[in-house]
Amino acid sequence: MEILSSRTILRPRDYATTLGFYRDVLGLATAREYPGGTVFFAGQGLIEIAGHGGTGMSSSFDGALWLQVRDLTVAQTELVLAGVKIDRDARQEPWGLYEMWIRDPDGIPIVLVEIPEDHPLRRDSRPKSDG
Repeated sequence: MEILSSRTILRPRDYATTLGFYRDVLGLATAREYPGGTVFFAGQGLIEIAGHGGTGMSSSFDGALWLQVRDLTVAQTELVLAGVKIDRDARQEPWGLYEMWIRDPDGIPIVLVEIPEDHPLRRDSRPKSDG
């Protein structure tokens, strides 16, 4: 199987509220809109807020959205000023990343991450060439 693209699809209880959160509070840019839905750019991925296609039943989402930011301190300040409740303040994890946790209007966990300059995710592990 060859995967050509991917996105996370969220089916919120209140489409307008969740749409506003991702668009206005998190500031994600719109990739495309269609009747009943909006797809946002989220770094190298896409997040779709769909106002259709649900089963009508409440579903649990046991995962989390992982969103890398350039500066976690700036992101936390912006979110607090926008009235977003911070579930867990920014701090460095044992694995070296700085993380802060929030939730979207439906309670879906969002992990905002800053990768320090010296973290292995930023290092080029390819062998050095001689020429």
